[in-house]
Formats: sequence, structure tokens, C-alpha cells
Amino acid sequence: MKTEDKNHLMEADDAELLAAYRNGDSEALGMLVEKYKKPLFGFIYKFSEGREDADEVFQEVWVRAIKNMNRYRQKNLLSWLFRIAHNLMIDRIRSRKPVVSFDTPASDDGIALGERLAGRALSPADETDGHALGARIHAAAADLPPEQREVFWLRMEGGLSFKEIAKVQKCSINTALARMQYALSKLRNELAEEYGELLEAG
Repeated sequence: MKTEDKNHLMEADDAELLAAYRNGDSEALGMLVEKYKKPLFGFIYKFSEGREDADEVFQEVWVRAIKNMNRYRQKNLLSWLFRIAHNLMIDRIRSRKPVVSFDTPASDDGIALGERLAGRALSPADETDGHALGARIHAAAADLPPEQREVFWLRMEGGLSFKEIAKVQKCSINTALARMQYALSKLRNELAEEYGELLEAG
């Protein structure tokens, strides 16, 4: 690829990069992966069982995206990628247990799946990476019900609009808004001093 063509791709928007990829330019796809790596992987990691699991989901998201790229006609690529990730993670949960409900005990200890997912402690890497506020928000958000936690991170990590979040969760905009409101209300009790910062971002 010529230097000027490569420079143009680096400044291109999603539509141009997608067009370039569909025309056989593999570098365009690489730029899209890099562009959305941080928000997409960050979202997946918060719902996975560790780095290896998150890596697998992240890669599978792009495998599915590539398979369906020629049919992609939406305006927001990141929202589409989040929806693929959401569906993949639901599939992985269901594959581990035939009938899954977040309120159903996940094992003989009687702990519900939602509680098990939400109860994971921060890893040493998470505790040392970033400032104290981020660690406290992460820890507090882990205790939210799964649907509220997903809305919270889609909004905070991915910057999606509530219309886009509603598409990811396959619910109404009002439901997405209500889940965010409930999440912020619960976090306000846990993070009284930091709540102002959450409101500014939400």
C-alpha cells in the first residue's frame, strides 16, 4: 500500500474503512479493530471470567463481524459490535447450563448466577491499573444486577446512546433509561462522594 493511501485510511471514518475492507484492503480491518479495541474489550472483560475468556470473546466478535460485514448497513459500528458481544456472552452462559436464569442457583451452594457474576473481586491488575475512583466504581458496579450493570458499562465504557443500548439489550429506550437510573441510584449509595462525577458522565 502506498504511504499516501495508508495515511488516508488512518484519517478515514468507519464507512470509508469498511468500504476499503470490502474492496480487499486488510489493513482497513486492522485499523477498525484497533480503533474499537479499548471500549469493546473493556466491556467484554467486565462480563468475562478472566483475561483468557475475554480474549476468546473479543476474537469471536470480530470473526462474526467479518462473516456478516457485507450485510452490515447500520450507522454505528461500535453499537453493532457491542450487540454481537452481548449475544456471544449470553450464548456462552447458556452453553454452560441448559436452563439459565440470573435468579437460578448456579451450583449446589445456592448462589444465583447473577450474584456469582457480580461478586467477582477486582484482580490485582485491576486494582493497580488506573486511579482509585475507577477501581471503586468498578467494584461498586460489579454488585449491580446484570442488566443494569450492562447498561451502565455500555454507557460509561462504550459511550452508546440509550437508543443504541436499547438495541443491544433488545428492550425499549424507557427500559434502558430506567436501568441506568436504578444503577446510578444504587451507585450513589456506594459512592456518595464520587456520585457527582458519575452524573457528569451519564
